[in-house]
Amino acid sequence: MIDFYYAPTPNGWKVAIMLEECGLDYETHLLRLSQGDQFKPDYLAISPNAKMPAIVDRDVPGDPVSVFESGAILIYLAEKTGRFMPTDPLGRKEALEWLFWQVGNQGPMAGQLSHFKNYAPEDQDYGFKRYRGEYERNLAVLERRLSARDYILGDYSIADMIAFPWAFIAKPLGSSLEDFPKVAAWRARIKERPAVRRAIDLHKDRQNRGQHTAENNDLLFNQSAEHLKMGER
Repeated sequence: MIDFYYAPTPNGWKVAIMLEECGLDYETHLLRLSQGDQFKPDYLAISPNAKMPAIVDRDVPGDPVSVFESGAILIYLAEKTGRFMPTDPLGRKEALEWLFWQVGNQGPMAGQLSHFKNYAPEDQDYGFKRYRGEYERNLAVLERRLSARDYILGDYSIADMIAFPWAFIAKPLGSSLEDFPKVAAWRARIKERPAVRRAIDLHKDRQNRGQHTAENNDLLFNQSAEHLKMGER
């Protein structure tokens, strides 16, 4: 059994997709991020960055294994199951390149775009325009990569699982895939996978997009070192 610490956001979907694709037994622990569950001492012991997703794998010899950060979780699960990640050196190299691209580029830029589109105070056009530009620059990177292949590594893999969620919500982010037909077709292929649909629907009723703003939820949007210190008390 795997304990899966989750909230219904693109970052949570990344790991939910992998768990569903692999058919692994897992128990979902829904984190109430706006109420500070991520700062509780028990969770900080699992995810010291106070972010989700995270997992605890109890199906191992000896003590349970905790893993935080979505890219690390996907690699861990791929190696655990022997699925969705190349094992040859060059294939593994490419997989790591695209995972690092996602967690260092596409994901952070999309997350900031989401903030300025959906949550920031009004009259924040500079932030919105900057991060929409960066988000679409990453769509262009993905478009070029998909120009001669159906999936990022050729075959469907954890590289697709990690990049899909932030492309899936392009329209709510104030962007469009009209100028990126290869990305749009790739998105459609992945969206039709039964495991992906189950993952996207996981606790769908708890999605809270638009209910919080930077003005009414300091816990989510104005964090500092003090928030981590909360977990030490």
